[in-house]
Amino acid sequence: MATLKFKEKSPFEENSERSHDVTDYKYQKYKESVSAQGEPLAPVNVAIFGLGRAGSIHLANIKANPRVNLKYIVEANTDIWQKITQQWNLKDVTFVEPKDAEKVYTDESVQACFICTPTFTHEAFILGSLQGGKAVFGEKPISQDPEGTKRCYAKAEEMGKPLFCAFNRRFDPSFSSVQQKVRQGVLGHVQRVKTVSRDSPLPSMDYLKISGGIFHDCAVHDIDLITWILGEYPSEVYVAANAMIPEINAIDDHDNVAITLKFNSGTIAMIDICRFAAYGYDQRLEVFGHSGMLDVKNDSPNNTEYSTANANTEAPIYYSFPSRHHDGYRRELDHFLDVVQRGETMSVTGRMTSAVSKVADACEESAKSGVPVKLVWEKDEIPEEYVLV
Repeated sequence: MATLKFKEKSPFEENSERSHDVTDYKYQKYKESVSAQGEPLAPVNVAIFGLGRAGSIHLANIKANPRVNLKYIVEANTDIWQKITQQWNLKDVTFVEPKDAEKVYTDESVQACFICTPTFTHEAFILGSLQGGKAVFGEKPISQDPEGTKRCYAKAEEMGKPLFCAFNRRFDPSFSSVQQKVRQGVLGHVQRVKTVSRDSPLPSMDYLKISGGIFHDCAVHDIDLITWILGEYPSEVYVAANAMIPEINAIDDHDNVAITLKFNSGTIAMIDICRFAAYGYDQRLEVFGHSGMLDVKNDSPNNTEYSTANANTEAPIYYSFPSRHHDGYRRELDHFLDVVQRGETMSVTGRMTSAVSKVADACEESAKSGVPVKLVWEKDEIPEEYVLV
């Protein structure tokens, strides 16, 4: 046979072991699990505040993670306590109403609190948890206003406890890969960044009324992702926004937003946000530079392709954020536990959180005024690893 001369030696004869690529993070996690290297660490005792959209996700991940021991759930809706207890086999978990949260704060065995309640309650629960000597995992935003955010981070510094703001997209394997490649210079200087974030399903009106608005509820994720990738904050923002859904217009919010961010380095970023996409959870990223492009497409539950005489069809994209960002949420939890248990450096700092809120405020202002809004940054507002251009 013509190719027989190219036959390789047996891999056993070569006695070589092929190593997995760094992108296969799941295999790396498997190796860490089976190797059982290092000193065993006691599980972190935690409390969850709120079992809404985010709280339910974190509850599932905490129950699946052997590094965590759930001790308390702080939840206002007492009607679901028994059902949740049975569903998750929470025999040793104590349920507490928010008015009795002091019980959690004063329990010295609790090491960390997960704050997943409505935005307007974040600051009080975060401050109470920090004052009680707990590490805090907080859903964004930390507070409804910049001064409240400053108070929370000042309290964290005073108590010597980490306050982590959960920007989960940083922990998505595809997005984090893009950030690493950009910082390695594979694209050269970045000229353009584009994100698409169209929600599915349409959030309930009850949620939208307490969400804090589309800029602080949705756009902050895209703003954080873009600025994290670039290591720079914008000098100017311009926003075109409207409400195509009458009910959202009635609560003085937007459901259809286009944001342009200009950076002093010359980079331009564009964010496309919508509250509802009928075809699924649309989440894309494109980064374009002198040397090439990085492109994260929509993901789907499986790779099955169905072929007929008339057409080829594939599985639809993920329906909503809990499934699309399933891996990111789990990796985010592990990072927080690494901070608490091993003292690793927290990847989302107070300056980063405050800066994202400042950009979101500027976007909100531009949407109302219809004109671009300039941003001026002081040195003490910029994280040390970022660039002040």
